[in-house]
Amino acid sequence: MPKTDVRMSAVKTHRKAEEARVKNKSRRNALATGEKKFRAAAATEDKAAAQKLFQEQCSALDKAVKVGTIHKNKASRKKSRLAAVLNAAE
Repeated sequence: MPKTDVRMSAVKTHRKAEEARVKNKSRRNALATGEKKFRAAAATEDKAAAQKLFQEQCSALDKAVKVGTIHKNKASRKKSRLAAVLNAAE
């Protein structure tokens, strides 16, 4: 396709969307990994580690909302469910 058939703004938009997709995928992957670590710590009844991981996960969720990776309601729902797991472990 000749370069003149595609507007440069469309090229830039495509490039920026791809950069955002990669960053969002990385952040979502990190969130899932953090949640798995927290759930594993809560299952082993290690209260101190579980509490620390819970705080880190809540912070990561808030950061993901701030940069637009996930919706605020999803973060709130996840924090609530993780808190329930933490309280059940104690």
